[in-house]
Amino acid sequence: VQLVESGGGSVQVGGSLTLSCTASGFTFDDANYAMGWFRQAPGKEREGVSIFNSGESRRYYSDSVKGRFTISSDDATNTIYLQMDSLKLEDTAVYYCAAFLGLHIGVGRQAMLQPGRYRHWGQGTQVTVSS
Repeated sequence: VQLVESGGGSVQVGGSLTLSCTASGFTFDDANYAMGWFRQAPGKEREGVSIFNSGESRRYYSDSVKGRFTISSDDATNTIYLQMDSLKLEDTAVYYCAAFLGLHIGVGRQAMLQPGRYRHWGQGTQVTVSS
């Protein structure tokens, strides 16, 4: 499994960015998976941002981004997107795409947003929000 992110960059407070993560090595149509986004700011631990759980067709968001970020998936291109709106200074971080292949049923939001659950990781893309 390989995950390739794109779409990072610099934006002012209140702006928007869209991150993309294209997966290879498995096909969205044929697999059960959990896939989404984590971020790590300098000096901080990696934290879960948003996950799409295909087995339940559920989307999970951290409290810090709920209402501002939207995760979506495109089976045709095997790609997960993260639409980030109303960006804040504290959203500045390296954003990582991650995936775990398998069925996730009845797993709570906190557990789904734990980095340790995920086996496959992208290389990361920088998002910088400035005033």
